[in-house]
Amino acid sequence: MTPLVATSREALFRPFRVRSLELDNRLVMSPMTRMGCPGGLPDEVNRDYYADRAAGGTALIVTEGIGVDHPTSVDHSMIPRLDGPESVAAWRAVTDAVHAAGGRILAQLWHVGPLWGANARFDRPDRDRLMQMHPMRPSGRWGTPGVTTYSERSIARWLPEVAPMTEADIAETIAAFARSAALATRAGFDGVTLHGGHGYLLDAFVWADTNQRTDSWGGDLAARSRYPAAVVSAVREAIGPDTPLFYRFSQHTQQDYTARKATTPDELAVYLGALADAGVDLFDASTRRFDDPAFPDLEGDDGEVTLAGWARRLTGLPSGAVGGVGIGTSLREQKTGKPTHSADNIDAVVDAMGRGEFDLISVGRLHLADPAIARVLRDAAPLPEFVREVHEMPLR
Repeated sequence: MTPLVATSREALFRPFRVRSLELDNRLVMSPMTRMGCPGGLPDEVNRDYYADRAAGGTALIVTEGIGVDHPTSVDHSMIPRLDGPESVAAWRAVTDAVHAAGGRILAQLWHVGPLWGANARFDRPDRDRLMQMHPMRPSGRWGTPGVTTYSERSIARWLPEVAPMTEADIAETIAAFARSAALATRAGFDGVTLHGGHGYLLDAFVWADTNQRTDSWGGDLAARSRYPAAVVSAVREAIGPDTPLFYRFSQHTQQDYTARKATTPDELAVYLGALADAGVDLFDASTRRFDDPAFPDLEGDDGEVTLAGWARRLTGLPSGAVGGVGIGTSLREQKTGKPTHSADNIDAVVDAMGRGEFDLISVGRLHLADPAIARVLRDAAPLPEFVREVHEMPLR
C-alpha cells in the first residue's frame, strides 16, 4: 500500500472508500462509552448526540461499545445492546438521524468479558441473574495477579481464577457476535467494528497473561489468535461480502498499560494476519497517543513507526489511528486530576498520514468539546478546550 501524499490539512478531507463504505473525509468520531442508554437502549439524547457530530462534518461515527447478544456481554445496565427487535428499532432511529445529517455510522460490537461481583452494575433481578453465571474469560483470569491499574479496589478482589470458558461458552459467544452483526445491518449501520482491544474478551484470548489454555484456543500467539479470528469469520459471514468490517486492537490493556501482545513486528504479523485472512477490512490501532512508536527499540526508521503504521505495512490493509488528537493530556492523566491543555498537533497528524502511517484518524474528546470539530479543523481555527466537568468525560 503506497503512502498518501499529504502536505496540508486538506489531506484530512480527501475521500476514502472501503467495500460499500464511502466517506467524504478521513475524520472519525472515536467510540466512547458513556453509560447513558436507559435499559440498554439508545434514546433521543443518544440519537441527537451522534447526529450532531455527523452534522458537524465528521464523515464517520463509531458508536460506543454495544453489547452483543449474550447474557454476560456487558456489566452495566446503561451500556447499550444489540440483541433483538427492540434494540434494532432503537438503533435504527440513530442510524437514520446520522444518515440524514450526512454521516456514516459503524456499530462497535463488544463483549466485555467481565467478572461480576462489585463490577456488576445492574438493578435486581438482573444483577441476581448475572451473579448465577460464570464470567466469560478464556482462563478465568481478569488480569495479571498483582497488577491492577483499572478500578483497582473492585477488581483486585476478583483476580483469583474462576472457571475458564468451556467449548460451549466459546461457541455461544462466537455466535453472539455474528447475531449482533446481522442485527446491525438490519438497524441500518453502514458497517461493523469489533472491539478487540483493552483486555476485553477478544483481546483476553490474545494476551498470554489471560489466556493460559492448553487446548486449541491457547498456546503460542498463532493459537491465541484463533478465537478472535473465528469471531471475525463468523461476523463476515453474517454481514456478507459488501459490508465493511473494522477491528480495534491494542497492545495495552486496562488491566496493565505496559502489556504487549506482540513484542516484535513479526509477532504482530502473526496476530493481524490471522484477522486479515478471516475478513477484516481495516485495523483500528488503539494507542494512548496517535504518534507513539510501536517498537521504539528497533533501529532506524522502523523504531519510529506507529502501531497503525505497522498494521498497514504488515497486512496491506488500511488502518486508523487514535489518541491525543488536539489534546496534550491523556485520559488517564485527567482522571488523576492533571489539568487538560490543548495541543495543536494537527500538522503532525497530517504528516503521519502522508508518511503512510494510517488512513483514518479518530478524534475523541474534541468531539465532546465541539460537535463541529471537523469544521474547526478544516478552517484551521483555534482548537476548543476540553473540560471534563463540562463536556461529560466518557467513563471508559
